[in-house]
Amino acid sequence: MTSVTESNPDIEISRRRLLGTVGAAGAAGLALGATGGALAHSAVAEPAAGAPGATGSLSSLGATQVAFHGDHQPGITTPLQAKGHVLAFDLAPGAGRTEAAALMRRWSDTARRLMAGETAPTSDTGIALDAGPSSLTITFGFGYSFFERTGLAARRPAALDPLPDFSADRLDAQRSNGDLWVQIGADDGLVAFHALRAVQKDAGDAARLRWSMNGFNRSPGATAAPMTARNLMGQIDGTGNPKPAEPDFDKRIFVQGAGPGPAEHAWMAGGSYAVVRRIRMLLDSWEQQSVAQQEQVIGRTKATGAPLSGGTETTAMDLDKIGPDGKSVVPANAHARISAPAQNGGAAMLRRPFSFHDGISADGTPDAGLLFICWQADPLRGFVPVQRKLDRGDALSAFIRHEASGLYAVPPGARSGEYVGQRLLEG
Repeated sequence: MTSVTESNPDIEISRRRLLGTVGAAGAAGLALGATGGALAHSAVAEPAAGAPGATGSLSSLGATQVAFHGDHQPGITTPLQAKGHVLAFDLAPGAGRTEAAALMRRWSDTARRLMAGETAPTSDTGIALDAGPSSLTITFGFGYSFFERTGLAARRPAALDPLPDFSADRLDAQRSNGDLWVQIGADDGLVAFHALRAVQKDAGDAARLRWSMNGFNRSPGATAAPMTARNLMGQIDGTGNPKPAEPDFDKRIFVQGAGPGPAEHAWMAGGSYAVVRRIRMLLDSWEQQSVAQQEQVIGRTKATGAPLSGGTETTAMDLDKIGPDGKSVVPANAHARISAPAQNGGAAMLRRPFSFHDGISADGTPDAGLLFICWQADPLRGFVPVQRKLDRGDALSAFIRHEASGLYAVPPGARSGEYVGQRLLEG
């Protein structure tokens, strides 16, 4: 196939004209819920469905555009997208700070253009020529090893120290960590794959792919009204995230100008830390449980997501409620009880994952589960304390397996004319 490049003005103009017929709709408002836990699925609720555009124009779904520039990188508080790719790279042997800066400059330029619905700067594949931005976001982060490779160890934040070992982990080192991390999300599969190919090609000789994982969520508009998504276990999941309207939301999710850490780490102000875990769900074992048994494991009803203590999905869980049998209505080892912020000193993280399905294993079991991604200002105050408690007695542990893990410092958003990470690499 002949590649399409920026030098083909007819293609570039036609795509911009197509976008211009409907305009670029702003990202839908956030609708966050309240369940908590390292398996919560829906970090940000899907936006309301839009009516299709007129004949010959993009639907509102395809026209929705997320801004590349801003105080924070896109893909953190952006509403959940239908398709996703999560991947990590290692800098090539001999590559250092200079090569890393050039790569981040290329990646940022590509992300800015693709998120605006334009073609890639060089050798565009033409995959997404018929589509609009489709809520595309591309997010970049740095792993622990990146700072050694670039001679910036003195500027590595303490919050990026490796995660502790958890007894239930069964981690594959080849699918964990990495110098550079990229998260891609979009509401169209071809748009997401187009971005994946562009990022991979831009890496050139500077970096080599370490691992790549593909994910999905329910498509916006698939339900009669916007609602919290279900995970592959069939549970309504993800109603316990911190809400942007809460006065301490930014403090919990984004690094503040004064910390954590000494002044040389100020380049992370406005950034966040992403914990990424590939959590395989043992679906055959789970599906052998009755609905009542599943609800006891989770601590919520399967049909509505309401806590077993009563109410609706958003009703606060009554952890002290006792049933007629004299036992807690919400079992002591229920996932929702153990992971509740009230049980973890108020520890909070913004969970924004994708489901995955990578085929059927040789024994006939599905290789499927959750690409768990959570965001916090400090993982030692967010993910780590919650996961430690889950590791010690979560009833759900019998039905899941943590198979890969990574922790990444995600810099703040790029200003106009700036590339992501510039304040670190050129500061």
